Amino acid sequence: MAAHGVRGWVKVESYTDPPQALLQHRQWRLRRSDGTAEPYTVREVQWSGRTLRVALAGIGDRDGAEALRGCPILIERAALPAPGAHEYYRDDLLGFTVRNAEGVLLGTVQHFLNVPAGAVMVVRGEREYVLPAAPPHMRRVDLEGRAIEVDWPADF
Repeated sequence: MAAHGVRGWVKVESYTDPPQALLQHRQWRLRRSDGTAEPYTVREVQWSGRTLRVALAGIGDRDGAEALRGCPILIERAALPAPGAHEYYRDDLLGFTVRNAEGVLLGTVQHFLNVPAGAVMVVRGEREYVLPAAPPHMRRVDLEGRAIEVDWPADF
């Protein structure tokens, strides 16, 4: 998120699939760098590919918009659709144990990153791994056992 223009609009890159799905939610919580989250209502939207230009209630100038730079958008979990078969919300996988197909413990899921090739998960154990978070590398997710099996060599 970044300021756009002088009237308080913000520029937002959507990571939803499809990108315009973010617009189904008119109530956003924006998490600031200090960890606090504040509610905002989407007043108006202009769509431009993957980028949205958004007017938020209560933000009327560039300084207000600039104060929101880098804030991630949080949507209340109850407002989200249930994931389909073999689909997972990233937050649900944080802290999961990750082992490769040979049973070698690689570590635990710390966070996810969006890269041009798709989402990757950062796994920390004795060392740090950055692993593709999709098939064929992500082979199995056990929600009850809080474990993920990946097709990834321990020495890579």
